Amino acid sequence: MAKPQYHVFICTNQRPAGNPRGSCAERGSLEVWQKFADILNQTQMFEKVLISGVRSCLGPCQAGPIVVVYPDAVWYKMVTVNDVEEIFESHFKNGKPVERLILPDAMFG
Repeated sequence: MAKPQYHVFICTNQRPAGNPRGSCAERGSLEVWQKFADILNQTQMFEKVLISGVRSCLGPCQAGPIVVVYPDAVWYKMVTVNDVEEIFESHFKNGKPVERLILPDAMFG
């Protein structure tokens, strides 16, 4: 397997119901992960994109589902299944991150 250009981390952390921080999984991240997998299989971009579900918290839970793209260090917030195709087209095919989904640095404070 060749080293992919992009490694995508999708938070799939699940906290118990009622946890004040919530979790990406309860906000639909498992469906987002599945959509990434479906589009990756359809496009056959395996040498360009690798996806990984992350079961531990990535941090900014209030903005989940969180998707992180390396080596670009782009953190996407509130990603839905409807956003995944745009991320593939804009970021992975054309090298332009989807600005409206980028997590502001202030969210880490």
